[in-house]
Amino acid sequence: MAVTIRDVAKAAGVSPSTVSRALSSPDIVDAATRERVLRVADHLGWRPNRAARGLITGRTGNIGLILPDLANPFFPSVVKGIQSQAHEADYQVFVADTDEDASAELGLVRSLAKQVDGIILCSPRMKPTELRDAAGLAPVVLVNRKAGSIPAVAIDNTDGMRQLVDHLTGLGHSRIGFVAGPRSSWSAKERLRGLRLAATAAGVELVEVGHFAPTFDGGSEAVEGVLLSGVTAVVAYNDLVAFGLLDGLRSRGVEVPRDLSLVGIDNIPMSAMIHPALTTLSIPKEQAGRRSVDLLLQLLAEPTDASGPAELTRELPTELLVRQTTGPAPTPTPQSPQRRTVRR
Repeated sequence: MAVTIRDVAKAAGVSPSTVSRALSSPDIVDAATRERVLRVADHLGWRPNRAARGLITGRTGNIGLILPDLANPFFPSVVKGIQSQAHEADYQVFVADTDEDASAELGLVRSLAKQVDGIILCSPRMKPTELRDAAGLAPVVLVNRKAGSIPAVAIDNTDGMRQLVDHLTGLGHSRIGFVAGPRSSWSAKERLRGLRLAATAAGVELVEVGHFAPTFDGGSEAVEGVLLSGVTAVVAYNDLVAFGLLDGLRSRGVEVPRDLSLVGIDNIPMSAMIHPALTTLSIPKEQAGRRSVDLLLQLLAEPTDASGPAELTRELPTELLVRQTTGPAPTPTPQSPQRRTVRR
């Protein structure tokens, strides 16, 4: 027979309403009483009915998660972190995939807002004005994006790009290319900004090859521009783009890293499995997911206590993993064909 709230109340020596308050409004219940209620409830194995708890607290016990492409190997690790942390807090997660369609994001926020207590937007492509509108519909936390005072978990792109440039210049590369992601991508802009700063500080040339889809095919499309640019090393927007570049370079007889060094970003699982194994900047994906849930729960618990953006923004560090796709810059020979810079 299932344990009821009355069973907990009887065993704890309190009324059923006190049990309810101990769970829904713990601050108004004496600390000793609250601890006794929780201890008894745990001992009896009682869990409050979610629907009933929702009537008491006005909460659904659900979190919404909107991301651009669940097929991208970057996102499952983020989702895993979000689901694990949400489960520990007794929350369920509703996942929605926009299929890289930025115009669908705000509509999904509107659809989810009444069904969840808050929404996590992972790598959103929305304009700042649309993000403000989204934050007005429900408590919102951003992952891999910053926008004004909206709470966010971001990546330290500046230091990450410095690590990449330091590594490549240490190998003798003085002309480095960057294959960027979509123009609407906040990460693409931040990575480009970080690379420009790092290249200037190191006294090397940065060649911007163009903007491409954040996919294997996007990397394949960028190969011709990379070959024409005259760079000796190239940084890809993400690992998937790097895989497309690696495949396209191989098909054209360019050996990595002997002829051209290649660096990815993200450290998705396949980056260590391909040959040669990809040098890449590791992003703490699962940690980012966990921290976003913590931030959202903080926002739900203390909606009016935030003192400003700095208090509601978490910036996570990155780590360069040196593998087999980077090596010393090739020595120019008189027979080497002159390449020209391509900007798109």
